[in-house]
Amino acid sequence: MAASAVQADDLPEEGKEAGKKSGGSKKKMIIFAVLGLLVLGGAGGGYYFWAKGKAAEAEKSSMKKKMVFFDLPEITTNLALLPGQERQSYLRLRVALEVEDQKMIAEITPLMPRVMDNFQIFLRELRPTDLEGSAGLYRLKEELVRRINAAIYPARIEAILFKDVLVQ
Repeated sequence: MAASAVQADDLPEEGKEAGKKSGGSKKKMIIFAVLGLLVLGGAGGGYYFWAKGKAAEAEKSSMKKKMVFFDLPEITTNLALLPGQERQSYLRLRVALEVEDQKMIAEITPLMPRVMDNFQIFLRELRPTDLEGSAGLYRLKEELVRRINAAIYPARIEAILFKDVLVQ
């Protein structure tokens, strides 16, 4: 035997314990890593199947509903004047209503004078700056949906779709 080879019996007690601890901690670390991977894999698989089920459910519900579109007559109105503004601004608006089915159109049609009156009153109070940008049109859309649904209650529209918006 070579003189430089050291056997475990020749090590002091602290060295033996350190060797045992480092070997034991490596095993524990491997076990925890494997357990962590199993937990992450199980969570990832569960999320995958949950998301897949949600997508299938959404597709099924969208296939079930066949939306119907109903065109409103074109609306042309003058907008409110800004302070110091001399020239009148006008708004031309063409929209379509998105409703659940053909039966809903039959309920809405007799109430169209009320809807058009609500539109005219609201639109005449708008200023040209109220309609600037996509945020302005989004707010206009939300307000028109709210006003239509109030005018035709208990019937209800799903959305309003802009076909033409012109501010001049």
